[in-house]
Amino acid sequence: MPFLRKASSVAMGSMYQVQSKLRHDLGLHKVQAVRKPGRKLNGTKAYVSAMARYGFNPTEESRYFHLKKTDLTKEFQRRGYTRHWEQLVRTPQERPDNPQTDNEPVPAEDQQYDTQYLCEIGIGSPQQKVKLDFDTGSADLWVRCSDSSLLHHADKKFDPKKSDTFQESKTDQTWKIQYGDGSTASGTVGTDIITVGGLQIKNQAIELAKKVSSAFSSGEADGLLGLAFSTINTIESDGKPDPQPTPVENMINQEDIPKEAELFTSAFYSARDDKSEEKSFYTFGWVDEDLVKASGKDITWTPIDNSEGFWKFPSESATVNGENVFVSGNTAIADTGTTLALVSDTVCKALYAKIPGSKYSYRYQGYLIPSIITTDQLPQLSVAVGGKQFVIQKEDLLLAPADNDHWYGGVQSRGTMPFDILGDTFLKSIYAIWDQGNNRFGAVPKIEVNQHTEFPATESSPEASSPEPADKIDDVSLVEQLKGAVKSLQMQ
Repeated sequence: MPFLRKASSVAMGSMYQVQSKLRHDLGLHKVQAVRKPGRKLNGTKAYVSAMARYGFNPTEESRYFHLKKTDLTKEFQRRGYTRHWEQLVRTPQERPDNPQTDNEPVPAEDQQYDTQYLCEIGIGSPQQKVKLDFDTGSADLWVRCSDSSLLHHADKKFDPKKSDTFQESKTDQTWKIQYGDGSTASGTVGTDIITVGGLQIKNQAIELAKKVSSAFSSGEADGLLGLAFSTINTIESDGKPDPQPTPVENMINQEDIPKEAELFTSAFYSARDDKSEEKSFYTFGWVDEDLVKASGKDITWTPIDNSEGFWKFPSESATVNGENVFVSGNTAIADTGTTLALVSDTVCKALYAKIPGSKYSYRYQGYLIPSIITTDQLPQLSVAVGGKQFVIQKEDLLLAPADNDHWYGGVQSRGTMPFDILGDTFLKSIYAIWDQGNNRFGAVPKIEVNQHTEFPATESSPEASSPEPADKIDDVSLVEQLKGAVKSLQMQ
């Protein structure tokens, strides 16, 4: 073991040297991840967003669920077939007598992206700055276009006519996303240079949003940047899938990027922590060595399975206050586009059994924790990434106020999903290294010394705002639209 640790240390030292030279030569720097202004965290909305994102149903009695629908329009009848799809619906606030009939569709504006942060990149020559959702659970780069039907931040839309390096697609590539309620977003595709953290990425496919339903016409983001794998990219040519490389895949293919730098990293901080607004970031092409050293631990590397387009790895155990919970054969994905940590019912129930006064709520569709709880009363939860467990810091077990007497839990059930989804609730507790070139996921612990249950009472703290009703989930987002597109294509 000492020999293996020494060999690992030498390898890491070599990696840092290569990355340091690259940073100096290309002028690479951190990409600040800024919390969306005025965003109020809503636990129910976060859960419903995840349901829309991945198409799962809850296993507990719940207000929101997917209902199978059949399309019997004349056009489909003429073609001699019917089409089935899942529609996200909600029942009345009180339990209905017949949940299959006493329900209403959840409109597209309620099935929104769940990312908490915006990051600035440059597109074109000269650069046009846009603020995007960075999402490791999707694989498209979508930006609001200057000649689109959108009435959103007109001064911040990307204008391809003002870029000397923009090229229209030569194969009539298009993209389109659609929700079950008929709301759509679509457009054309071109290529251009993008600049992320000082790194120029050439020949990047840019999806230009030109036609967008009114449900999608608001929101703070100017678009999104997918950091998953191109197998789930949604671009088509002549009506057939024609997935294009993601920004990281294009970065890897460039001659100026050495093997040791074919990665990106992320570090998120809770709004409860001092100066958290200034601390969250991404890097591209390099690892923050100081942050790794501050953890006092070596990076733990885990091979990933990207066959479904996600950052998936084994996660067969968890620990709650020292008690092991084994989930044989279980896997998990790491997803910056999901707020919650969604785990198996086995782990979820083991966690809340250790939290005094916690309960499952039909109205809020999730587990609630009494607002009077202290950090000392919260259990220590850790989940496995490959063969090593990582603690989810206690303060992030409390997502946001559900009502005046309860917190909405940051860890919830994954329902019928076959794998766990480790979103920001988990990612805030680690420094994540997404090593795409070597097909592995790296992590070191990043736990705050002081754990707080309350948020600072400032206007810049969205979580400090008054809780909203469970049925008010109407912010517009971008990550869900692309995830919905992937699911729609799979169901056709």
